[in-house]
Amino acid sequence: MELNVMNSNQLLVLANDSTLIEDLTYQIEKDFGLANISLKLPLKFDAQTFIAAIREKVYYLMMEHFSEYLNLLYVVDIPESQFQQIEITDAVEVADQMTFLILKREYQKVWYRNRYK
Repeated sequence: MELNVMNSNQLLVLANDSTLIEDLTYQIEKDFGLANISLKLPLKFDAQTFIAAIREKVYYLMMEHFSEYLNLLYVVDIPESQFQQIEITDAVEVADQMTFLILKREYQKVWYRNRYK
């Protein structure tokens, strides 16, 4: 499955339009939990708040708890090839790009599970 989305906002619009946003929220919270990282996403869906919550947690992990950040990437199953394509600019931009990769991978999991259940 190849996603033709370029950023986190587009991906969340796609998830919301395909009625997979609740499953996506559950999957993200589940995988963060499996990595022993607490993350509470907003109960009422708002794309900006949703993305900001994940991005802030990713940024915090990158800066303060790098081993837990790497564990999260392992649990979410971010392909190393995508991880290596990240343009290193500043930490905020890297956190933004990693948030998109996390959302993209989690959406793929939810989409496949929904499609082939």
